Amino acid sequence: MSGPPPPYPGEKGQEAGYPPQPQQGYGQPPPPQGYPQAAQPGYGPPQQGYGQPQQGYAQQQAHTTVVVGQPTATVLVQQFREAPVNTACPHCRAQVITATQYETGTFAWIICLVLCIVGCWPCCLIPFCVDGCKDVTHSCPNCKQVISRWNRM
Repeated sequence: MSGPPPPYPGEKGQEAGYPPQPQQGYGQPPPPQGYPQAAQPGYGPPQQGYGQPQQGYAQQQAHTTVVVGQPTATVLVQQFREAPVNTACPHCRAQVITATQYETGTFAWIICLVLCIVGCWPCCLIPFCVDGCKDVTHSCPNCKQVISRWNRM
């Protein structure tokens, strides 16, 4: 290499690779805030509205239309288990606490069959008497329609 690179076009009297020197001296105070700034040599005209309030801005804001999207539906998944549940009946649309009823289901029959195979045939009727082995049916106390059924299996 044979010295510094050539200067960029428009860089007369300036060493190559260094930024342009400011035209104002260090002793000059900056222009006061809030007043339009005069164009400085080497820079473009000041941008309209940058640091200054725009004319008619309050009028634009008064006529702004806000478009709000449709709210998303929240789906609440209720768990119908052994205890009564506070829910809206899908049949009569009433807000109710479900009435529960225990019914013999598949789980009670499987326990009965296992007890018979093991040899406890006198005890095989116990699952039909214990609510913990039965299915639970939730119904509406107003219209008596079945809302849900919880199976033990």
